[in-house]
Amino acid sequence: MNPAPPTILLVDDEVAILKSFACFFEDSGYRVLMARNGHEGLDAFRRHRPDLVFTDLRMPGMDGLELISTLKELSPATPIIVISGIGVVAEAIKALKLGAYDYITKPIFNLAELGIVAGRALETVDLRHQVSALRDHILTGKLGNAEAFAAIVTQDDAMQRIFHYVEAVASSSQPVLISGQTGTGKELIARALHRVSGRNGTFIAVNVGGLDDVVFSDTLFGHMRGAYTGADRSRDGIIAQAAGGTLFLDEIGELSDTSQIKLLRLLQEQEYFPLGSDTPRKSTARIIAATNRDLRAMVDAGRFRQDLFYRLCAHNAHLPPLAARKGDIPLLLDRFLAEAAESMNKPPAPVSAELHRYLAAYAFPGNVRELKSMVYDAVANHSRGVLGKEYFLRAMGANRPPEPAAPAADAVLALFTESEDRLPTLKEAEEALIAKALERAEGNQGVAARYLGITRQGLNKILNRKRRLAPTAPLVNAVDKQPGCTL
Repeated sequence: MNPAPPTILLVDDEVAILKSFACFFEDSGYRVLMARNGHEGLDAFRRHRPDLVFTDLRMPGMDGLELISTLKELSPATPIIVISGIGVVAEAIKALKLGAYDYITKPIFNLAELGIVAGRALETVDLRHQVSALRDHILTGKLGNAEAFAAIVTQDDAMQRIFHYVEAVASSSQPVLISGQTGTGKELIARALHRVSGRNGTFIAVNVGGLDDVVFSDTLFGHMRGAYTGADRSRDGIIAQAAGGTLFLDEIGELSDTSQIKLLRLLQEQEYFPLGSDTPRKSTARIIAATNRDLRAMVDAGRFRQDLFYRLCAHNAHLPPLAARKGDIPLLLDRFLAEAAESMNKPPAPVSAELHRYLAAYAFPGNVRELKSMVYDAVANHSRGVLGKEYFLRAMGANRPPEPAAPAADAVLALFTESEDRLPTLKEAEEALIAKALERAEGNQGVAARYLGITRQGLNKILNRKRRLAPTAPLVNAVDKQPGCTL
């Protein structure tokens, strides 16, 4: 099913104008309601709740000003555009004071002006809804559609902020650009956005990197019979297949100049031409693009169109690399180990603490995708016992980190050498362990908690307790200096 097109209510007592406007908007893809006076307009509004209203001012019975006042009481957020004669501009100003969004004057010689004003009004409403949704997310701190993000394993704060942002812009029809390194999960975010949006059409993904202009056009727009040699029948492109849904274009930074121009027209006009056709078709697919390249730098270098860049950047989400969310590595490792064991009909293999330390120290240039590949290869080669580090070190190759330091327990052992006639107290041991764990984890509480064998919440409680009891204690001061540490 396609999503319902925006509904426009036209109110005017001049039938010729009413029908002319209605034909234009219907051809532009809108659903149109017509009323010949204010009373009919009010009745139609109550029954259908249109997205936008165009109304004349001077009409028999209920005039435009009375209609606007009543509609604003019923639905303050619905934009109303006044159609006024040249001699009634003063009344149009009164309409603006009553809450009308804009006004245009008759006679209207270029109907395209109507489409521009309508599109601008609907975009403004859309933006207000997004701001409202984002405010609600910030105030509540909870996801409204957490199940949509279930495929993304994370407890990272930056990723959670991206989830909230995605929920806030999901209802928008504007394009979304998802950027980030290869393997960070851009398509997973795109799929989550599609699920949250509630769009009834399908989600279709295509990698456009490396496609020449003809293949790009044929893939997206389809072709007519006889468009080129071998085109023995007409074929719809993926834009038609994604009608009412989401079209995900990966590697958008690889598009040729000619393909960029065609994509720009699609975004600007929501229309396209199948190969071999002179008749444009309307698109109802929401566009999400992704890239691992710096498009802004490409614009500055003249290798990517500036106008296309700003069209794609109506909404933008940048995904952090796995190296910036090390607290997620143990979670991802557990998930991939379970998935790999199940897919290969093997029992889950335990892993050593040493492996965790190597993974925490590794830069992961291939991000989450690289970790998943490592795990599946290790499970495939493993037969019994503890899953060792050798499979992973082999995959890391020359990029393997130096041998990581031993666990934080060596901080406690060092206390035994300070004095032969006394043992460290439990308090001293706890402080030394926590300080060393935070040092090794570079201030990341999630990683430090893993070293200590406790939860992140448990570590946070200990730190908060120590701050309350001894705000000037060396441990707290040392923790305050750790980068990225949240107390």
